[in-house]
Amino acid sequence: MQLRVGWDRIVTWLNWKGLRADRHAGQGLLAVGLLATAASFLLPRLEFGASALRLCLQVSIAITAATLFLSALFIHRIVDDRRQIAESEQRFRRAMEDSAIGVAIVGLDGRIVQANPAFADMLGYTRSEIEALTFFQITHPDDLQIGRETMMSLKEGKIHSFHFEKRYLRKDGTPVWAQLAGSVILEEETGRPLYLVSQIEDIDARKQAEARIAEAETRWNFALTSAGQGVWSFDMGKGGTTYSETWVKMLGYADGELDGDPDRWLTMIHPDDREHVAEADRAHLAGETPFFEAEFRMRHRDGHWVWILDRGKAIERDGEGRLIRAIGSLTDITERKQAEERLKISAAMLADEKERLRVTLQSIGDAVICTDAANRITFMNPIAEKLTGVDVAEGLGKLLSHVYWVADEESGRRIELSRPSANERPHCDQNTRAVLVRRDDTRCSIRQVVSPIMNDREEFCGLVIVFQDFTDARALQRQLAYAAAHDALTGLANRSSFIRTMEELVDQCRLHGGEHLFMFVDLDHFKAVNDTGGHAAGDALLKRVADTLRDVLGPEDIVARLGGDEFAVLLKSGAGERGPIAARSIIDAVRNLNFSWDGRPHPIGASIGLAPIRAGCGEVDEIIARADAACYAAKAAGRGCVSAAPDVVSKEGMTPLPLAAAS
Repeated sequence: MQLRVGWDRIVTWLNWKGLRADRHAGQGLLAVGLLATAASFLLPRLEFGASALRLCLQVSIAITAATLFLSALFIHRIVDDRRQIAESEQRFRRAMEDSAIGVAIVGLDGRIVQANPAFADMLGYTRSEIEALTFFQITHPDDLQIGRETMMSLKEGKIHSFHFEKRYLRKDGTPVWAQLAGSVILEEETGRPLYLVSQIEDIDARKQAEARIAEAETRWNFALTSAGQGVWSFDMGKGGTTYSETWVKMLGYADGELDGDPDRWLTMIHPDDREHVAEADRAHLAGETPFFEAEFRMRHRDGHWVWILDRGKAIERDGEGRLIRAIGSLTDITERKQAEERLKISAAMLADEKERLRVTLQSIGDAVICTDAANRITFMNPIAEKLTGVDVAEGLGKLLSHVYWVADEESGRRIELSRPSANERPHCDQNTRAVLVRRDDTRCSIRQVVSPIMNDREEFCGLVIVFQDFTDARALQRQLAYAAAHDALTGLANRSSFIRTMEELVDQCRLHGGEHLFMFVDLDHFKAVNDTGGHAAGDALLKRVADTLRDVLGPEDIVARLGGDEFAVLLKSGAGERGPIAARSIIDAVRNLNFSWDGRPHPIGASIGLAPIRAGCGEVDEIIARADAACYAAKAAGRGCVSAAPDVVSKEGMTPLPLAAAS
């Protein structure tokens, strides 16, 4: 209905224009007709002659004929005007309906009287929906003032057409940029504005493209400025070279101050750099290089030198190959050049330090092997060559395991040397009980220190292995350790090591239970041998007794010399059953020694005191004291006897060891 009303208003306006033309034409014809009638009635009454009468009649007829001709002409004109109006109306309708650009007829109150399909589609409405709205309802809030100001100016007659850009709101609320162009339709007689006819073109894609271009230009300019880059452009047609603001500021000048003379920049180059820059420029202009590139120093306005990286390219030449246009960029690389200089100094210092380190490692007495992160050998000094039996030329680049094979001295298991695991904190690993196994299967004891190499990012870069031939020292260690734990005369465990062993057994019994037996063995008649044969005879007898005790007892049993002619035995397994039997075996074996010195026989015997080792038996010194007392009792009973100490009843209620009768 609204669409029909809109069309009717336009058609009514066009018909009104036609009627005004008909009225003026009718008024003209009526005037001519009245003039002819008046002449036909009035002229005969005038007192003229026959000639005058005939003349009047001829004039009257001529006027009448002219009137009829003019009437026909005006009628034809009216019909033609109406046809043209109808055609104009039809063209207007078709142009509006078929236009790819939005068209709208808008009242002075902003109401959309009529809209074509293109405008409705642009905003996602139907025609009926959009014609129920006003321009203010579909305009972006930020652009409402533009429409209001335009409408006010049209109403006041200040403007009769308009052209501007603004944003509309689609039906879904999203904004869309549009370009408006239109004019006001005025009443012909009064000049009063009636309607606005607007053409609305969707320019959203163009606006977005412009925004992207502007953003790209902003980023580009910001990137150039941030990177310290300037741009120069040479154009022979424009009279020389122009420089960007960044370029001139780089050298301390004002914008435009260096524009013009294309050769001025050459005068600002450091004398030491001018020759190679001129050569690079000549080579590019001659077409020998695809582009111009050079690093050089340019004098700043205040006198100091700025390092510049200049890149350029000829983009237009004339028919004879002469340069017409070129463009390029300049980058301030002063900091980079300073950093390179510092790196050169650091590299030289590092090379000196590396050489000092190499000489040091080559000359020290320790063997050194270095690997990379893949465990491949990168360095071996002469001592490492000697100890491993592998030449450095052969070892470099090989896996560490092909050159350096290390085993644990006690277990014989191979010691793996590799990068630490991901969850393992790198640390220095020192192993003083390792054996180096050479390719020919010969071995030597070594002391090694393995240190991981980590960079500043805590990344593993390799290993440094420092090792020494420790064979002699290890042998000495073993000798010292043996001497500290054994009796020098008999080779049996000495008193201190035997006491430590007993303490361990006592602790085990307290924690885990079990039972062991301690024997206190004292020789009978030993003093007579010493008195008659001297210390040499006594020492010889003690060695014979030690060998006898080892032969009688089992491999798990421990025999020690406590001092003088006193010995100790620990039965570690089956003590309850084996104790009396083992004691009798010792006594019988000592009695049957048949020891003689300087041809003189010496009868020897042994007395033994027994004391159990189990939970609740007390400390070591208490156990030894009880066994010593039992041995004293055995001697008092006639020597050559076994006597058991009175049992100390434990909390577990264990039974005492039975007393063996003397032989």
